[in-house]
This record gives sequence, structure tokens and C-alpha cells, in this order.
Amino acid sequence: MAQFALVIDLNTCVGCHACATNCKEWNTQASFGPLSDFDPYGREPEGVWYNRIMTYEMGEFPNTQVFHLPKSCLHCQDAPCVPVCPTGASYKREQDGIVLVNYDDCIGCKLCSWSCPYGCREFDEADKVMKKCTLCIDRIYDESLPPEQRKPACVLTCPARARFFGDIEDPNSEAYRMIKERNGFVLFPDMGTNPANHYLPRTETKIHIDEHLLRADNPLFLEVVRRHHVGL
Repeated sequence: MAQFALVIDLNTCVGCHACATNCKEWNTQASFGPLSDFDPYGREPEGVWYNRIMTYEMGEFPNTQVFHLPKSCLHCQDAPCVPVCPTGASYKREQDGIVLVNYDDCIGCKLCSWSCPYGCREFDEADKVMKKCTLCIDRIYDESLPPEQRKPACVLTCPARARFFGDIEDPNSEAYRMIKERNGFVLFPDMGTNPANHYLPRTETKIHIDEHLLRADNPLFLEVVRRHHVGL
């Protein structure tokens, strides 16, 4: 059975929030919108975001690193949010494994959000229903779009190409190959939810900045040399 999912490269993600922004822009006017905002330009903005970027600092100065973790619904193969829903509003599609919410049946009890160990459900205070990532289901099946555009909005917009989409059960899909070739992993495997979304691990790389800057083909070469000699 097919299982559509995202594969996110943590080694490439730069935390630019382009994926979150494009997700918001597309979905607020698409089939599963709108995504409400409250006081967006104020001191304490709130709202519904299908995709959020968590940024962490690790280590102690000067040996520090910044780590970005994009997080959205993981479309778990054993999704705990589905059986707890008293109305059946939260359901998992058999044909592609995508987990969705039927707004007409949702009563806003929030049981699904409490059962999600990843905190990936978003309660819309304006509509009083639970919302979440749909993998842009209205895009990926839209035959009026060119085949290369039938992907989630977050995948299409990533400038670092850190996001991939496909059937993780299909050996011919890019998502499947990435997981196998790059040792993809899932969040909290001990929870028994079998998340469909996978992450590709970070690798540590040491770069000597001077070797890259002190090159004659660097447009800033003379400025770098000047600063090195002057001590600025």
C-alpha cells in the first residue's frame, strides 16, 4: 500500500522558513484553508501553521552549532490521533496513507492533539476545528498542474532543496531512495506510531574559512587581505 511522505535533509536545511511561509500562503486559500492569524504584526502573534521550524543552539561558545528541525504532521502509519477521535473526523486514507481532518465532523474536542506525541496538530480558534498538514493533497492530485508541480508547496519552495516528497513504499521513488541511501530516521521511534515522514541525519564538516576567502578568484580577496594585515 502506498504511503506518501516528506523526507527532510537536516544537513541541508538552513532554517530560512521559506517552506513554512509558502505552506501558509498556499493552504490559507486552498481546499483546507483558511489558516487564521491573530495580531500577526503585534507583540504576541498567534495563528495556525501546518509547518513550523524549530531552531536550537547546541554546545558552548565558541564551540556551538545551530540545528533546524522542520516539523509538521508526520502522517504516521499507526496514527494515534485517528482512533481517539470520537466523531471519526480524523482519518487516514487507504490509497496514499495521508492523515486528514474532516472539518464538518470535527467538534474541536482536541483529543487528537493530546494523543499526538509530536505536537503537530493546530487548533484554529476562529473556526473551532483542528487543522494540520495535508501534504497539499489538493496539489498533488491536480491534473491541471504540470507533473513537476504536483508536489507539496513546501517542497517546491525550498531554496536549499532540503525537502523531498514521494511514496516511501515505492523503491522507484526519490523519497524511498533518500531514506535508504542516507540512513533516514523517524522521530520518537519508541512511540510505536511509525511516522511516515523521515529525516536525513546531519553530518559534521569542518571548514577553514581562510582557505576559501584567501583566494585570488574571491571578489573580496583584496578586502580580506587588507583586514588580515591591518588586523581589523
